[in-house]
Amino acid sequence: MRRGLKLMIARLGSFALGLSLFLAPLSISRADETIALAFGGGSVFRMQEPFQTVLIGDPDVIDVHIQDDRSVILKALKLGSSNILFLDGRSIVIVKIRVVVSDVQI
Repeated sequence: MRRGLKLMIARLGSFALGLSLFLAPLSISRADETIALAFGGGSVFRMQEPFQTVLIGDPDVIDVHIQDDRSVILKALKLGSSNILFLDGRSIVIVKIRVVVSDVQI
């Protein structure tokens, strides 16, 4: 009985490891970056891959104006920070950035 239980636990562990290796690339963004902006300022952000959807963590801090499917203009609205996720057509995160808005001239 104990041998069967140990074998089942080993198989479940192998299955879980295999599943995590299969799913890991789907949930990891391909570029993590922090961008610092001065309050009231802006910046163009370009990506290598096209995106379809933009998700803004705190739209009170940063505004995003889409130029085309590979670039956006980031506009600093108030002091603070916000994450921005860019998703492809399959709703997979391809780029994740953190924008920090400060009152220091950059």
